[in-house]
Amino acid sequence: MDNTTITTSQVNKLQHLLNYLGENSTFYQRLFSENNIDINTITSLNDLKKIPFTCKDDLAKHNDDFLCVDKSDVADFVTTSGTLSAPVTFYLTNNDVDRLAENEAHALQCAGGSSQDIYQLMTTIDKRFMAGLAYQQGIRKMNAGIVRTGPGSPFLQWESIQRFSPTVLIAIPSFIPKLINYAIENGIDYKNSSVKSIVCIGEPIRNKDFTPNELGKRILSLWDVQLSSTYASTEMSAAFTECTEGMGGHLNPDLLILEVINENGDNAKNGELGEVIVTTLGVEGMPLLRYKTGDLCHVYYEACKCGNNTTRLGPVVGRKQQMIKFKGTTIFPPAIFDVLDMTPEIDLYQVEISKNEFGNDHITVILSDKLENEEFQNKLKNAFKSKIRVTPDIHFIGLVNLNAQIFKQEKRKPEKLVYV
Repeated sequence: MDNTTITTSQVNKLQHLLNYLGENSTFYQRLFSENNIDINTITSLNDLKKIPFTCKDDLAKHNDDFLCVDKSDVADFVTTSGTLSAPVTFYLTNNDVDRLAENEAHALQCAGGSSQDIYQLMTTIDKRFMAGLAYQQGIRKMNAGIVRTGPGSPFLQWESIQRFSPTVLIAIPSFIPKLINYAIENGIDYKNSSVKSIVCIGEPIRNKDFTPNELGKRILSLWDVQLSSTYASTEMSAAFTECTEGMGGHLNPDLLILEVINENGDNAKNGELGEVIVTTLGVEGMPLLRYKTGDLCHVYYEACKCGNNTTRLGPVVGRKQQMIKFKGTTIFPPAIFDVLDMTPEIDLYQVEISKNEFGNDHITVILSDKLENEEFQNKLKNAFKSKIRVTPDIHFIGLVNLNAQIFKQEKRKPEKLVYV
């Protein structure tokens, strides 16, 4: 599929979606009326552009106006992570949960999985987290085995690996070096374990040319496993997951219509960077139309080496809202993470973004005080200058306090990045 057409199946699903929203969504009824939109004329991607974007602010301000079913028909209540703003509620019907299962089964199979695998799920399935629910349901849909360990606790992770022999881990990739260090410190022969691959969630493991980034290199230099990258969000209720070729996450066109818009507002060309815009297909509870994710990815339209010709997305370069202007240089947080991930002495860090007295962005890297010495500081500053041309402030605190700042009880994911 190229950047100007959608499939016949998608056209039919889009028309169903528009009619469904026109009948059931207070928000989209208002949007269609205010913009004099005749939904019967929307039959192509170019027609779709007649409809204004939906953004996170719309969801935050009019949350329940997006709900298309009676609340008595809601089977599962989830919220967004609230990284940059207050969490937004999403309502899932039983059919929406089934759709999640279909998506994740397809995604995990794309990454080389099968019913013969045992997956160790190292992410939460509570705390209103859609991803954990999706993985659990998808693995069950595949008829594969699942070990639900949840996040953290290297002891429990290795005890489970040794007890149940999982073949695939689903984890936040920055946790994997800690898992490896624990194995080394405790004499665990991790290189000969049952684990053959890791599905990485929440953080990129590749550069824009699909080579491993510093975190990916760090993992692969220590452990001979297949790494598969994923990109997903609560809003899209779907995922872009890499195949075994590792050349970007594949679109599932049955579940999403994808647009990638460059800075000029045009469709991004093959290999070009743009903002990811999604229209959800087959969602009952809270469907979205032309939703601006804020995520910036490179898009690829040519067929993958695996033979699949669906559109692919490269790793998230950054979020528009997370663009930092620091000492005259434009930076996205993943570039800062890359420098920290390539520094072997660093196991744990937090990046703090604030405003100085002049209203300009300021970056502070918070590390364990065990690293507080002049030699290390000079090494890290030189690494920052070499990679991103500027040097953030470096602040050291006790390891217990750093752990408490990053791994908060009320948060579903480690807080590597905070805005103050």
